[in-house]
Amino acid sequence: MALEPRIDVETRSEDFEASLTTEQITRIAEAFGQQGVWFATPQEQAGEARRPDEVWNLVGDQPHHGQTATGRAAVHLAEGHRALTRPLILADGFNYGPSDLDGLWRHFNKPYQQGVPGFLDQLRTMGIDVVLLGFEQRQAAIQANAAVAVTCVLRTIEERQGDDPLVVGGVSMGGLVTRYALARMEDESIDHQTDKYFSYDTPHLGAWIPLVLQQLAYIHEALSPRSDGPGQAELIRSPAAQQLLWGWVGSADYSGPVTTNPLRAEFVEDLRRLGWFPRRPYKLGLANGTGNGTGPDLPPGTPVFDLRHDALQLTARIQPDLGELENIGVLRVGAPAWTSATSYVAAFDGAPGGTLDSWGRLADAVGLPIEERFRSSCFVPSASAVAMNRNPFQWQSELYVDLSDLPKDETYLDAFCCDAANSEHGTVSRPLIEWFLEQLAGW
Repeated sequence: MALEPRIDVETRSEDFEASLTTEQITRIAEAFGQQGVWFATPQEQAGEARRPDEVWNLVGDQPHHGQTATGRAAVHLAEGHRALTRPLILADGFNYGPSDLDGLWRHFNKPYQQGVPGFLDQLRTMGIDVVLLGFEQRQAAIQANAAVAVTCVLRTIEERQGDDPLVVGGVSMGGLVTRYALARMEDESIDHQTDKYFSYDTPHLGAWIPLVLQQLAYIHEALSPRSDGPGQAELIRSPAAQQLLWGWVGSADYSGPVTTNPLRAEFVEDLRRLGWFPRRPYKLGLANGTGNGTGPDLPPGTPVFDLRHDALQLTARIQPDLGELENIGVLRVGAPAWTSATSYVAAFDGAPGGTLDSWGRLADAVGLPIEERFRSSCFVPSASAVAMNRNPFQWQSELYVDLSDLPKDETYLDAFCCDAANSEHGTVSRPLIEWFLEQLAGW
C-alpha cells in the first residue's frame, strides 16, 4: 500500500510573523518583491488579433453550488463562409479573472514555423470555423464553467448551417471544462453533435505547482496584504486550482495530506458519475511534454534560490523524490524559523511535461540570479496530459514512464501526441499542430 503524500510545517507562520519587527517584515516583503496574483499567466500581447465575425455573451445553462457562471465566445468564420458550417470550439484554460479572447487568438495563431500561417489561420483555410470560448472567471469551479461550455455548444448547433458535426475541446483547464460539459450532456441525453473531442496539455490526472511556492504565496500575502485587489495566493486558493492540482495546500501552516482536497474529490466523483469521459466523440490529446520519460534537468532537492542577508534566510528547493520529512523550504530572520518538509511526494518538478516558469518569476522578483534550467518546472506531466488509465490521486509512480509504446487500454484517449521537447505549457509547437491538423484533415 502506497504511503500517503503529506507536508509538515515546523513553527506556524503566525508565530513566525508575530516574532518579527516591522523592519523585518518590510525586508522580507521586499525580498519577495512580486506583487499581484502569483502564478497568473500574462496575456499574449505580441502579434495581431483577427477581428471576430461575431461575439456571443453566454450564461451557464445551470448553476453549480448556487453560482451561475458566464462567458463569451468569439466566432471566426472560415474563408468563404458566411455562417457557421464546420465549427471547432476551443476553450480557454486556467488563469485568474476573465478570458482575453484576443490574447487567446494571438497565442494560438502565433507562427510556429517561418513561412507557415498560424494554427487558427490554417484551420480557417481548411474550411473550419473557429469558436474561441472564454470565461468571466477562469478560476471558478470547473463544473460552473462547464455549464457555459454547454451553452456554447448549444448556441453553435443553433447557429450552424448544415449538419456537419462539431469538434470541441480546449487548452489546459479548457480541456477539462469541455470534457465535463460533453459528458454531462450525454448523461442528460442532450445531443452535443460532437464528432471529435480534444485536449491541449490538459491535466486529466492533475497538475503541479511546487508546494513550497504555494506556501510562500500565502506567507507573502500575510506579510504584504493588498487593499487594492486580490492577494498573492488568490489563484492558488481558487476552486479551479483546488480541482486541478494533484497536491494542494490551503495555507502556509498546513500540515497533513496534500491530495485529499474536498473540491478535487468532489470533481473527480462528479466525473465518474458522468462516465469519466464523453463516450460519443473520438478523443484526441496533445501533450507539451515529451513521451520518452525524460524531463527537464532538475535534480530533486536542489536549492533553486538561497537568499541569505544578515539574519535573513529564504530557501526553496526543487521537490525531493519521495523520502520522509524532506526539507523544501526555510524562512528565517534570526529565530524562530518557518520550515517545510514533504514525505512520500515524488519529484514532480523534473517530470516530463508542459512547463511553467514559476521558479523563474519568483527568482526575478526576489532579484536573485537563477540558472536557466531552474526557471521552469513541470506543470502538466505528460502522463496526465495523455489521460493514463490511473487513479487520479495515486499515479505519481507513472511520472517518468515511457509513453511511446503505451498500450491502447492504458489511456482513455483514442489517440495522442507528445511534443519533441518539454515545452512551455499550452505553447504552439510544430509537432503538435501538424499532428492535430492531420487528425482533422479527414473530418
